[in-house]
Amino acid sequence: MIVRAFAKINLGLEVVGGRPDGYHDIRTLFQTVSLADELAFEAAPDGALDLSGDDPAIPWDRTNLVHRAAVLLRERTGSDRGARIAVRKAIPAGRGLGGGSSDAAVTLRALSEQWGLGLGRKDLAPLARRLGADVPFFLEGGLCLGEGIGDRLTPLPDLSSLACLLAFPPYPIATPTIYAGLDASLTSPMKESKIMRFLETGDFGLLENDLERVIFRAHPELASWTRSFREEGALLSQVSGSGSAVYGLFPDTASADEARRRLPGTWNARLAATLPRASYWARLGAGA
Repeated sequence: MIVRAFAKINLGLEVVGGRPDGYHDIRTLFQTVSLADELAFEAAPDGALDLSGDDPAIPWDRTNLVHRAAVLLRERTGSDRGARIAVRKAIPAGRGLGGGSSDAAVTLRALSEQWGLGLGRKDLAPLARRLGADVPFFLEGGLCLGEGIGDRLTPLPDLSSLACLLAFPPYPIATPTIYAGLDASLTSPMKESKIMRFLETGDFGLLENDLERVIFRAHPELASWTRSFREEGALLSQVSGSGSAVYGLFPDTASADEARRRLPGTWNARLAATLPRASYWARLGAGA
């Protein structure tokens, strides 16, 4: 069985407040995009779980979210089945695109099918929450409002599909370092939500990523590229989540490709598109 695991971007991110557990409550819009990893699943004898991947920078051991997802699924269902899982990465790690979380979510879904467990999205959602805040979103796809630590989801009507330029600087950013740099002015639950206003008006200009104030202090070049993408005609350009990827949403592929040509040679970039929910689910198992 071969399945795809798609990336996400954040259309705005608001930090609502700190939590006693050290995390932060946020409000964000998750949007799936067409950049995808590919995972191949085969049966394995004697309950063995064998995970491999083609990115040497990622540990393909018991700490990997894919392996943890398989173990958790067995623990919660009592299954003794095994699997060989091979991951071909296209979504770079540490860039705020949710690649590891997406891989974990499709692992839950694929192994439930392969092992004959018959679990649906509602059954898998509690397991997804155990694995990470972003994982539940990838059981839904499309456009979702994320609240709490990002795991409380409200599916929303899809936006029109847009060209998406994804630019990857040659370094990752560790999420905990960005949240550790937040100041109190960004963590007020009384702030007016520009995300909620966007949902009422459709004005992309309202959306902001609160984390950028911390990110841009450490990496001012990312600010210059969000500004450059907007000058090139992007309807919205931000760092995705805590970074380091920068995206631009463009009305057409030609303008997105022109912006790509202007990126420095040390950056990798990919043209993609936003994925509505129906397209997301139709394409998850393409090639299976």
